[in-house]
Amino acid sequence: MVEPTPVSVILPTTGWNDACEEIAAQLRPGDELLVVCDRAVESVAERIDDRPDDVRLVVAGEPEGCSGKANAIAAGMDAAECDRLVWSDDDYHHPPDWLDGLRRDYERYGPTTEVPVFVGRDPLARLLEPTHVLSGTLAVSQGGVPWGGSLVFERDDIDEAAFLSDLRRTVSDDGLLMEYADITSVGRTRRVEIGGSVRETLENQVRFTKIVRHHEPTAIVGQFVLGTVLTAGCVLFPLPALVLLTAAMAGVYAAFGVRRWTFLAAYPVALAAIPLLAYGLVRRTFVWGGRRYRWHSKFDVSVEAE
Repeated sequence: MVEPTPVSVILPTTGWNDACEEIAAQLRPGDELLVVCDRAVESVAERIDDRPDDVRLVVAGEPEGCSGKANAIAAGMDAAECDRLVWSDDDYHHPPDWLDGLRRDYERYGPTTEVPVFVGRDPLARLLEPTHVLSGTLAVSQGGVPWGGSLVFERDDIDEAAFLSDLRRTVSDDGLLMEYADITSVGRTRRVEIGGSVRETLENQVRFTKIVRHHEPTAIVGQFVLGTVLTAGCVLFPLPALVLLTAAMAGVYAAFGVRRWTFLAAYPVALAAIPLLAYGLVRRTFVWGGRRYRWHSKFDVSVEAE
């Protein structure tokens, strides 16, 4: 029996949590889990001391000129010992077959990503779920867009030196990876809770908009055109637009196995599409993970403590 290719799983986090336990339990001989933190976290170090050498703490340090997530991924890639790399986030459940699923995906398709389903934790985030299903779930599934929360690739799939150099001067890790690798999406979805307060949801909206602005600027034009058409249709033909948008969103939800009432918000979200887009573009800063970012251009980022 052929032994599976070893993988290095890179997990940025702020402390030891369920995701660490879930992934560590799935490691095979030769694999490693790199728990990446900004600083040495005693609770993480204590838990790792009780485990075999396949789980390591990587201290990334404070980011300078990039996001904390980008800094953590770069530090993890530098420290990783395997050529096959898996990126993960710590904010969703990793079932027992998660890592083996990504192994099989790579053998079959090469660089591969799973698909997120973003579920709101506060009223505004729940109201905006249809936009996340379209721009997060559907776009990742159909557009060859990587999701940094669950993907696999090998170092030879990218120009690693150039990628790491660029990663240390930008915000979006997966937005940048999209420019370096051809990613295949698989049908598996992972439920990810986002938001928690209205302010946090608004900050996320700004960040998501600016990722598209800097990595796919033509998509911003497309969003503006589509948003304008939808808004006009909703205003001029409110009842047909309400029925058609709700039915179409219900179909998208069903296609991805999303059983949430929030598809009913498709009509008001369509009315708000242009204001939301404008808000994300006009805001000069956003907060993410306790830091305030000013994203001047793709590779020009200022970071401040929040």
